[in-house]
Amino acid sequence: MSTKILTDGPLLAEILALEIKVWQALVAGDPEADGRMLSEDFLGVYPSGFSDKACHCGQLNAGPVMADYRLNDAQLRVISGDTVLLCYRAAYRPAASQEWKEMLISSLWEQGEDGWLNTFSQDTPTA
Repeated sequence: MSTKILTDGPLLAEILALEIKVWQALVAGDPEADGRMLSEDFLGVYPSGFSDKACHCGQLNAGPVMADYRLNDAQLRVISGDTVLLCYRAAYRPAASQEWKEMLISSLWEQGEDGWLNTFSQDTPTA
């Protein structure tokens, strides 16, 4: 199988902009904005365990969970014409914290009738 990996270009910029909308929802504490970016069958794999769409959005019911973030080293693996895997490094500061943390993130985005939706995400803390 031949897979294209992009480190720049319009498709990477488009998918990264969608990923940023998820981060902005986490900073704003906006579960509706978060939910618009996730598929109904979304699966998150995190150090704390598995998460579905309801849990991912539900964490924002009490307000923001992130105070700030920076995304770097993005690359996009094109799986097919309507499926891409975005991988990047995230530096972030949780809400009510002054401490910055870092993790590597892989997000699977699939394009359907309603546009691109995030169907899977995995966070890996860095040492």
